[in-house]
Amino acid sequence: MTTRSAPRRVANPLALAVLACLWERPMYPYEITTTLRERGKEDSIRLNFGALYAVIKQLEKHGLIGVDRVEREGNRPERVVYAITDDGRAEAVGWLRELVAVPAKEYPAFETGLSLIGLLAPDDAMARLRERIAALDADVAAREAVLSSPQVRDVPEMFLVEATYRNAMLRAERDFTAGLLARIEDGTLGGVDRWARWHALLSRGATPDELAAAITADLAPDAQQDGGDPAHGLG
Repeated sequence: MTTRSAPRRVANPLALAVLACLWERPMYPYEITTTLRERGKEDSIRLNFGALYAVIKQLEKHGLIGVDRVEREGNRPERVVYAITDDGRAEAVGWLRELVAVPAKEYPAFETGLSLIGLLAPDDAMARLRERIAALDADVAAREAVLSSPQVRDVPEMFLVEATYRNAMLRAERDFTAGLLARIEDGTLGGVDRWARWHALLSRGATPDELAAAITADLAPDAQQDGGDPAHGLG
């Protein structure tokens, strides 16, 4: 069974992409960048040239890649061509096995927003959720158009699996968001009446002490009458 390993010697996911490129053949840094971009990897790996150079230096420092040769063409600057080492191959395989097998705790921005959504009034929150649904619909449509385009249509699905995964996640997020919006709108989301009541107090100019007293009263055990887990206040 694959388990989470000790911290990686070079933790930036871009390092794994570099190792994957060099697994195919020795390359110089600009060639690595263009290869990753041509294959659409910048949609799943944060890619910029400055970061790439820093990652390459770290990989070289830890013995995961090494200089294969230095090329010179006329008056052009020399190009350092790098190759993967045996340690680099072992690192890449172990890292990739872990990424595929072991779920990692991540901190998506939307999850953060949902955890604190009580700070918004219900009407405001519903408006923002509608905006998100529209944005997700547009994103999914654009991505599906790319996947069905003539340039991509004949690419084996194996080489598009991260794109189909991303679309599946976007559709799932869209469906969740639409369901959440519907439950707020029809009042079936547990705690939504308290949420509305607290913001009504705020709109009438309630003092912090008055709001705190209302929240405390609503969170008391004998006030948990509308199902679901106890509310957590405005945040």
